[in-house]
Amino acid sequence: MSKNTHRFVEEYDGLVGFGFSRDVDECTITYYLQRFSEDELMALIKGRMSQKDMEELFNLITRLMKQHLTEEEYHKHFLKDDGK
Repeated sequence: MSKNTHRFVEEYDGLVGFGFSRDVDECTITYYLQRFSEDELMALIKGRMSQKDMEELFNLITRLMKQHLTEEEYHKHFLKDDGK
């Protein structure tokens, strides 16, 4: 069984837009990130991204995880390991 899931984008039928409400913003961010990380889209876009684009994206994601996740949460939810 795969450790990875993208069920939200499959099940969500609400508004996709930003700036309407906190709840819609949260759903939109989840929807966008799950769509963005699809294998086919990433295969298309990653070769077109500049090194600067990739660094900015990597740094943003890393900064957000460091800011909002504990070490234990990082291992459990991002790395999907037990932290060892």
